Amino acid sequence: MLMPRPALACLAVLVALCAAAPVTAKNIYKYQDENGIWHFTDRAPDDTGIEFETVFMEREREARVRLRQEGTKQNPLYYLFNDYWGPVQVELTLSDARNVLSEPELPARFVVPGQKERLLVGLGPLDPGRGFRYRLNVATVPGPPKPTPVDGLVLRPPFAPDKAYPVSQGFDGGKTHLDEESRYAIDIVMPEGSPVHAVRDGVVMDIEEDFNAGGMDAEKYADKANHVRVLHADGTMALYAHLALASVIVRPGARVRAGQLLARSGNTGLSSGPHLHFAIQQNTGMNLISLPFEFRLADGRAVTPEEGRYIGALPTLP
Repeated sequence: MLMPRPALACLAVLVALCAAAPVTAKNIYKYQDENGIWHFTDRAPDDTGIEFETVFMEREREARVRLRQEGTKQNPLYYLFNDYWGPVQVELTLSDARNVLSEPELPARFVVPGQKERLLVGLGPLDPGRGFRYRLNVATVPGPPKPTPVDGLVLRPPFAPDKAYPVSQGFDGGKTHLDEESRYAIDIVMPEGSPVHAVRDGVVMDIEEDFNAGGMDAEKYADKANHVRVLHADGTMALYAHLALASVIVRPGARVRAGQLLARSGNTGLSSGPHLHFAIQQNTGMNLISLPFEFRLADGRAVTPEEGRYIGALPTLP
């Protein structure tokens, strides 16, 4: 299915900036202590011998890139924190600007490393004797910018070599993969709870695993697909989406190897049924695109994931 755009946008009206991460709910742990008293807390009991029940709380998706303002009213400074475990590219522009001077001059693009905060721009009045106003527009795209799309990608399938699953939507799928981010994405029909494995070595850039529902209501589910994003050495990123609730077993920043278990497939987010949405993406300069690829099977064959074809241990359908 169509995935929500990972590129983020934040608009500041005049000099007010609203880029803080939304408040999120935590999971609740319910258990009974040795005195028979029930506890409801956001931390699991320290005593490993105590049985407890976990209640997963629905929450809003967290902002991975956050902007904050320092400095003075006359000379505001804007810092950006990148909560991904990999670089993001940032573009700052001004609109509705009157009597504004910026350092550096805007528009401008920046690359902020993962888990780092950087001072991006300082603003002030061009004529100190007059007032000034502006809108500061922020756009971000995950991944290091690369001018040329990577080609010739041959990957392991995102599941165990003794398994086979059908492709329900292939490249240029006209059902829901309608933009450049998903043009070469595929949907693989997998029962809920099926193991999902890494297709290449890389670093876990981002995870989401706290959503527990899915459906075709775009307004309700478009941004609530559990996923894992893995950054590869060549700057490409693998996106594994619609994963099951609380099924991700790797942590952000962890290095993973091709074939390593990442999570379990599910039916979360904008989804019409249990499946894995898989794509290889690349930032080509404030433009997130998907890339074509082939799967290398256990018998050495390289196959294109065409709609209606089984990928994996079973013979390919004619």
